Amino acid sequence: MKAVQYREIGRGPEVVEIDVPEPGPGQIRLKVTAAGLCHSDWFVMDLPAEQYSYGLPLTLGHEGAGVVDKLGDGVTGIEMGGAYAVYGPWGCGQCRACSEGRENYCTRAAELGIAPPGLGAPGAMAEYVIIDDARHLVPLGELDPVQTVSLTDAGLTPYHAIRAAQPKLFPGATAVVIGAGGLGHVGIQILRAISAVTVIAVDQSEEKLALAEEVGAHHALLSGPETADRIRELTGGLGAEAVFDFVGVQPTLDTARAAVAVDGFISIVGIGGGLLPTGFFSTPFGVSVRAPYWGSRSELREVLDLARAGAITVHTEVYGIDDAATAYEKLHSGTVRGRAVIVP
Repeated sequence: MKAVQYREIGRGPEVVEIDVPEPGPGQIRLKVTAAGLCHSDWFVMDLPAEQYSYGLPLTLGHEGAGVVDKLGDGVTGIEMGGAYAVYGPWGCGQCRACSEGRENYCTRAAELGIAPPGLGAPGAMAEYVIIDDARHLVPLGELDPVQTVSLTDAGLTPYHAIRAAQPKLFPGATAVVIGAGGLGHVGIQILRAISAVTVIAVDQSEEKLALAEEVGAHHALLSGPETADRIRELTGGLGAEAVFDFVGVQPTLDTARAAVAVDGFISIVGIGGGLLPTGFFSTPFGVSVRAPYWGSRSELREVLDLARAGAITVHTEVYGIDDAATAYEKLHSGTVRGRAVIVP
């Protein structure tokens, strides 16, 4: 089968031929219908050899959807031929977090060698993918897998971050979304769907700001040294009750700190490598700073329900598997509008 793999440190992804995998006991094989690209993939591929720990070759793709085509021994409750989305942050299934469906915060995954598909385990950017356990599949029903697959990360991650900030998202409050790309443009829609806040989008791309307004942002600001001042002007000098940074580089974190209101909330979602000092004389009084990771299994179901209700959609660019390298180049250069999806 064809697969998109990272095979050598310092080189980009390659399309290769590998064997079709067979499911072991308790496992499920999906015939992949869609796989999403993510900046996290490039984060992994940009790591130097001394920091890289994901194994080689690595089949990419931590956003996956497909139809069940083979079951391992002992699998129950999964429909042959059924369409499913893949819940990516696999955990041990036994610790307190996992028992609550919060496998994104599993305390034992690292020591047990459990890794997400595409981020250690073979991912979904191939014709077939093996899923380790039935609990990591969520029925798609009538949802289009190509339009839906990115919600397994680009929807789940902002939803998890926004749900954590919900006490600050009261009517009349302001939420800032920094980065209106793959995750940010979905985050704007989630904010509009589950709250009555005013949404301010910030980005360095006028095209992405146009998309932000298209999906519901009330204001769109070009990122720059004066951005925090503009946010304070729009909020009567008070600042924003919640700031969601989907970029995470130092300048955007500095903007978040300068724009947040007293007793506000900053969520650092992007993995750009910036650091945010907090405490007295750094962030305003009462400000909470959080670095969330992915989301829970129940939250993925809620995200898909929002999609079924028509409350959120993902703007996608679709590529065949042979064009994966081109898609990754566009992602790396920041020219993808919304999210890129590979259809094997």
